[in-house]
Amino acid sequence: MTTLENRPHTALVVVDVQNGAVEAAHERDAVVANIGSLVDRARLEHVPVVWIQHSDEQMPKGGHSWQIVAELTPGDAEPRVGKSYGDAFEDTTLESVLSGLGAGRLFVVGAQTDVCVRSTLHGALVRGYDTILVSDAHTTEDQTAWGAPPAAQVIAHTNLYWSYQTAPGRTAGTVETKDVDFATGS
Repeated sequence: MTTLENRPHTALVVVDVQNGAVEAAHERDAVVANIGSLVDRARLEHVPVVWIQHSDEQMPKGGHSWQIVAELTPGDAEPRVGKSYGDAFEDTTLESVLSGLGAGRLFVVGAQTDVCVRSTLHGALVRGYDTILVSDAHTTEDQTAWGAPPAAQVIAHTNLYWSYQTAPGRTAGTVETKDVDFATGS
C-alpha cells in the first residue's frame, strides 16, 4: 500500500484530455469514451476526479486547444490543476489537492502516453502513491516522423512496462476500464 500516511482514499487523475492533446490521437474516440465511463463511475462511487490541464505555446491557457474535450465536463466541485511540465506534480498544486482528499491511490488516464502520462505515473510512484494506469484509457499521437514507434506500440509498451513497476511499500500496475475497482484499488 501507499507509503503516504493517512491517505486511504482513491482518486481518478485525468491528464490533459484537451483538444490540443487528443485531436490527432490514436483511437481518440474510444479512449475518450473509456475516460468518460470512468469519470461517471468515479462520481457514482464518490471517488474524487482530478482534472489536469497543460498549457504552453501550442496550448495557451483559455484557448480552444487548452479546453477539455467537449465529451467530458469537469464537475464544478472537481479540482482542476494547471501545469506547464510533463509531470503533473511538478510546480503545481496536485500534491496539496490529493493530500486534502486523503488520496494515496491513483488511477491515471489521459494524454499523451509518452509524455505527460508517463511523467505523471513516475512522479506519483516516486512520491509514494499507489499508481494504476488504465490501459485502454490513455493515448498519444503519431510521432513516427521524429523516430518514435507508431502510437499503438507506444501505448502497448507503456502498458507492458507499467504492469511490472514496483517500489518499496507501493503498488503499480495496469487494468482495463471494465475491470477498474475503485474500492480495492485494482
